[in-house]
Amino acid sequence: MAVHEQDEQVAQLRSALGRNGVLLEVLRRAAGMGLPGWYLTAGCVVQTVWNVVTGREPGQGIKDYDVFYFDGGDLSWEAEDAVIREGRERFAGLGVEVELRNEARVHLWYEGKFGVPCPAYASVESAIDSFAATTCCVGVRAEPDGRWRVYAPHGLADVFGLVVRPNPVLAPREVYEAKAARWREVWPELTVLPWPEAGQGDLV
Repeated sequence: MAVHEQDEQVAQLRSALGRNGVLLEVLRRAAGMGLPGWYLTAGCVVQTVWNVVTGREPGQGIKDYDVFYFDGGDLSWEAEDAVIREGRERFAGLGVEVELRNEARVHLWYEGKFGVPCPAYASVESAIDSFAATTCCVGVRAEPDGRWRVYAPHGLADVFGLVVRPNPVLAPREVYEAKAARWREVWPELTVLPWPEAGQGDLV
């Protein structure tokens, strides 16, 4: 992707996300927590775009707002829980659920929840890389100087094009298909691409 095209997509993303006042406030309050390597990511980001593109209210259908951070120096549940409790106070009054998660700890509980082992992540970016759909592999954060940092390893064309594309690197097929089915109930305009069959190779 050419640099100017990437810049245009990021500007388009920021314009769309700017329509969601709750998302902007989550970004602002998250920036004040000083979390290492944090991003606002996953459904709340791409679903805001879907809402803007399809003419819905910007926050419609958004289940929660995910804030990922990476603290490899303390993998205890107690440390993560302290951040979660701080976030509960910081995000109080927004009327939405904000989930804070230390991605350095995911490998400790992932297999028990999803049935497949998860290698230890090296960063929040590597966690975003493993989302069930490449379309959701987008993270944003507000920097101290007011600029936004955007992480979008697969670009943003699918996000604005309403295409849900599988990412068969970690999450099982049933996780992808369950998420896609739930999303289509809210955004029937989505084109959901099938999970690749054995021998087809990745669709990413």
